[in-house]
Amino acid sequence: MNVPIGDWLPLLLDGTLITVQVALLSAVVSLLLSTLAGLGSLSRYKLLRGICKTYVELFRASSLLVLLFWLYFALPFLDIELSKLMAAVLAIGLNIGAYGAEIVRSAIAAVPAGQHEASVALNLTGNQRMLRIILPQAAGRMVPPFGNLMIELLKATSLVYFITLTDLTFEALVLRNNYYAYTPYIFGLLLIIYFLLSACITVVARMLERKLTAWR
Repeated sequence: MNVPIGDWLPLLLDGTLITVQVALLSAVVSLLLSTLAGLGSLSRYKLLRGICKTYVELFRASSLLVLLFWLYFALPFLDIELSKLMAAVLAIGLNIGAYGAEIVRSAIAAVPAGQHEASVALNLTGNQRMLRIILPQAAGRMVPPFGNLMIELLKATSLVYFITLTDLTFEALVLRNNYYAYTPYIFGLLLIIYFLLSACITVVARMLERKLTAWR
């Protein structure tokens, strides 16, 4: 059987670019929210802790697909209309950021108490202790789970085809409709592309982990 892969590649490449764009923008949003909510969960201010913990529990318990539908299909009824890309990035960022916040919180909490006490003995301010002592040690612990979380984020981007954003999965489904007899090849190629993208994340995470833990 002559498999027309050459005819498929332009569409799949277009879809891959959209998938990468959504993944990168969502990663920025999720990492920002993870850092803010993770640090906020450890704040000495009760109100701030409550807000951050509410965000974490609410969005970890929410279905990403339902959240995506709500942002794109329900918000217009409240006179708030988001583009497909913005709805996708916001939904994925909010959901993944809630999981990431727990990674940040637990990594900081895992820094030995002696490090906190030593930084206090050196008369460092709270910000100095966090930036110079605590975060550099916690960062190395965060990288492996964050690497896994970014792979989950990448796979979550496949849901955006439900709002007809022309990502990799959407283009594969279009090809499946046009070349139904080649369905196994189309989805096999789709799996390979997602694997390669995930492998890139793994390589970056390992390089970053080695760099951040070199002090050990």
